[in-house]
Amino acid sequence: MWLSWKLLLFLSLTGCLSDYSEAVPGLPTSYAAILRIKSGSSSLASFNSKNRPRLSSPSLGSVSSPGWRGATQHYHSPTNLYHFSETFKHDESVDYGPVFVQEPDDMIFPTDSEEKKVSLNCQARGNPTPTYRWLRNGTEIDIESDYRFSLIEGSLIITNPSETKDSGQYQCLTTNMFGSILSREAVLQFAYLGNFSGRTRSAVSVREGQGVVLMCSPPLHSPEIIYSWVFNEFPSFVAEDSRRFISQETGNLYISKVQTSDVGSYICLVKNTVTNARVLSPPTPLTLRNDGAMGEYEPKIEVHFPYIVTAARGTTVKMECFALGNPVPTISWRKVNGHNPSKARLRKSQAVLEIPNVQLEDSGMYECKAENSRGRNVFRGQLQVYTYPHWVEKLNDTQLDSGEQLRWECKATGKPRPTYRWLRNGAPLWPQSRIEMINGVLMIHSVNVSDAGMYQCLAENKYGTIYASAELKVLASAPTFPLNQMKKTIIVTKGQEVVIECKPEASPKPTITWKKGDKVLRENKRITILPHGSLRILNASKSDEGRYLCQGVNVFGSAEIIASLSVKDPTRIELTPKKIELTVGESIVLSCKAIHDSTMDVTFHWTLNGQPIDFEKEGGHFESIKAQASSADLMIRNILLMHAGRYGCRVQTAADTVSDETELLVRVPDLISGDMESAMAVELNPWVEYEFRVVATNKIGTGDPSAPSRVIRTNEAVPKTPPANVSGRSGRRHELVIAWEPVSEEFQSGEGFGYIVAFRPNGTRGWKEKMVTSSDASKFIYRDESVPPLTPFEVKVGVYNNKGDGPFSPIVVICSAEGEPTAAPIDVKATSLSVSEILVAWKHIKESLGRPQGFEVGYWKDMQQEEAAEKVKTEGNESSILLTGLEGNTLYHLTVRAYNAAGYGPPSTAVHAATKKSPPSQAPGNIMWIQDGSHVSLGWEPVRPLANESDVMGYKVLFRQEGQSNSQVIETQKTSAVVLLPDVGVYIIEVCAVSEGGDGTASPQIRVPSFSGGKVTSAQSTLHVLSTSSSSITLLLALMVPSTSW
Repeated sequence: MWLSWKLLLFLSLTGCLSDYSEAVPGLPTSYAAILRIKSGSSSLASFNSKNRPRLSSPSLGSVSSPGWRGATQHYHSPTNLYHFSETFKHDESVDYGPVFVQEPDDMIFPTDSEEKKVSLNCQARGNPTPTYRWLRNGTEIDIESDYRFSLIEGSLIITNPSETKDSGQYQCLTTNMFGSILSREAVLQFAYLGNFSGRTRSAVSVREGQGVVLMCSPPLHSPEIIYSWVFNEFPSFVAEDSRRFISQETGNLYISKVQTSDVGSYICLVKNTVTNARVLSPPTPLTLRNDGAMGEYEPKIEVHFPYIVTAARGTTVKMECFALGNPVPTISWRKVNGHNPSKARLRKSQAVLEIPNVQLEDSGMYECKAENSRGRNVFRGQLQVYTYPHWVEKLNDTQLDSGEQLRWECKATGKPRPTYRWLRNGAPLWPQSRIEMINGVLMIHSVNVSDAGMYQCLAENKYGTIYASAELKVLASAPTFPLNQMKKTIIVTKGQEVVIECKPEASPKPTITWKKGDKVLRENKRITILPHGSLRILNASKSDEGRYLCQGVNVFGSAEIIASLSVKDPTRIELTPKKIELTVGESIVLSCKAIHDSTMDVTFHWTLNGQPIDFEKEGGHFESIKAQASSADLMIRNILLMHAGRYGCRVQTAADTVSDETELLVRVPDLISGDMESAMAVELNPWVEYEFRVVATNKIGTGDPSAPSRVIRTNEAVPKTPPANVSGRSGRRHELVIAWEPVSEEFQSGEGFGYIVAFRPNGTRGWKEKMVTSSDASKFIYRDESVPPLTPFEVKVGVYNNKGDGPFSPIVVICSAEGEPTAAPIDVKATSLSVSEILVAWKHIKESLGRPQGFEVGYWKDMQQEEAAEKVKTEGNESSILLTGLEGNTLYHLTVRAYNAAGYGPPSTAVHAATKKSPPSQAPGNIMWIQDGSHVSLGWEPVRPLANESDVMGYKVLFRQEGQSNSQVIETQKTSAVVLLPDVGVYIIEVCAVSEGGDGTASPQIRVPSFSGGKVTSAQSTLHVLSTSSSSITLLLALMVPSTSW
């Protein structure tokens, strides 16, 4: 059934570590997922993102059903994933599926506990509040039928637990209206320690010097126990040394060489690691035989680690090795083909090799060697380090439109490599026609209401399982428009780019249609419909004015918006004066005039150095004067130093904004005593004209300046300022091009100003100097046929005038010009691709002089002269270009030549290519179709091209679900085809001819409903005809055909 909702925001799983997981870092984590469908036409504006990750909590457990696997199938890339905001995770006003806060942990319950209760914890968030059920060994527990079971806020309480009834693997299943999620497995064990058999143990009699093994034969127990041995009476314990060893694997006592002091009674003591209970075995007497001492013999390894030792990464590994022998053997360890880990430690007189925090690199073959004077013995075993699964890539909550593709991938590392399986509502998910599961990837093609539910991904190896989760929403609603997109008027100026918004909220994505007035709008190079539906118009003109309508349509309905476009002449601005230089105390008026469309109002804004002028806070220095509707003035009174800067006038209309700036320079007068009548101005530039004013000032303020003095020019002097930024420029072969920034007139210091250009080949002594007499010159070209390309020169540029020579600029290194390219491109090929495209390719001779910056392709029609060729350039090392916009069925001639800053190289030999004929203009006619369930059989009349059109090579049948933009294509050389419509919905089908010149005109669209494979019998099949001619003979014949194929 369809589920309705207003606004769905999501809560993420918080990481809640169990006691066990905290003790062992890096253990697996668990997650949960939900998939949900939305119906109706409620607004989707609240969902501003498509994907968000979920948090995690630890998990450890085994998998109860290893047979759940996904089938390997091919998948096409999914589309349209949304991110959800983390802000919504804890919003309890929003509906969301269950998310685990706490999951059950493994538990060991002592059988002698006074509590008599077991509590397996489980807690989840969700809205509505989740309910709970529990499974034991995969079977649901009927809590109401057994008084021993009870639930407290999701946790399972077992009263008077029994090992026979209650031990096993437990899982918590939590559910609300959106689905169910399953917790990790928690193992319930019972801790106990039985008693030894009361049977009297036989005495063990050995010769002195002989080795002996005393068997412990422990009682039934759970879980692990610790072994020790009592000698004669408690608490006299056997001390372990190089001669005596107690194995914590077997519990046995090993004495490598018996001595007289060993004679006595031995008792095995075991301790439960959980309950701390202890029990003692019956005594085992050890006596000496009277037939003499045992002679020396080589070591015999009596206890050793397994042939294969497995350990989890991060744990401590203990490997035992002990031998009997006379003399007492010594034990040594080594890692075969490597060194012992530096962290490894030897315990119990080297009988135990201990490796803490074991890592993958500690894996390998280990050897224990027992050795005495009579010989040696060796044992080898393999240490294999495994790792629990660990997430590399987790799932994200996802929101899709109905009909879209879902692709979730969970990726984990581990040793052995993990395998993956998926759950939906806590049950295994199996591959189906639309559902694929491949190596941790879940794909659901064309999601619909049947896919609703909670999803979980499990990654597992034989040592553990981890869970990942995601929440999927599948949205389904008719198009609606937000209020800010409803009817409005857009005003722009000529030449501007216009974007008229059309972004309806809908699911699935609607088909967008634009109309201007009553006519459907056709796209061209200037007018395009953007991918999200908005309309873009480039270089707007008066012809674009009018009423525009955008309509969005999907399977659930339609909606439309209207906008009016008005195109005005662009506004221009005149700001005067352009550059002003004033003295402190003077005043000025800046005038700003706007030339604009008379139907629009205009506003003026004044700025100083980019910041708005605050006329209220500037102490009366600034006043804005509105002279008339299309102009404004800025009065600046009694100018201060702080008023210097860039003054801007910004003119704003409903269609555009333009601005201009002018610069105000403020001079500072020299302050002298009030009783002085003359002053000396010093440190002026030589040979510069000056005029002077005098301004009186006191503590009240500054008066008006005097009239300017007559113009006075300072005396000439030797120039002191060399040119700046001396550098090289591109030139022709054998040229050295030297450039610089000219010295401004105020620093030339006298008449007869010019430049001295000095240069010499790098590494030589003497300078070659050339005089440049123009004061405005900025470049000098030295040409010498003997200078090879790219020869480095040291260069400096000095200054002079009639008073003498000034300084040189710093020395820079400049290379002589490489010159224009010398070789024409080779292997030029032109290939016709379509009615309007030719691909041109070439090769360049790299050894030639004049490295190209790019290539120029010239092309002209057969009846034209080469001088009329159109040209297009490439940049860099491109070796091909696609020419577009060509005329169909036309022969073109083409040449290619290289170019750089120095000029063009020689052109290649001309090549020729003809564009293809145009594709057929006739659409396939008289289309007939019969639907049989999800199969649609199509037939049409063949297309007959005109003489100037390409021949028909075959046909394309394009079909897509209504509301989707991507079409599937079937190609055929016949005039018939069968189309499979796999999913529920309405399909749009078109047919077009295929030719060398491209695809021909498509037939009118056919709308065909699909019933998700529901079989339609022959009696229900109906022949449909989309006729494009007046002929009725074909129709009458087709109606008599009982088959669905032609």
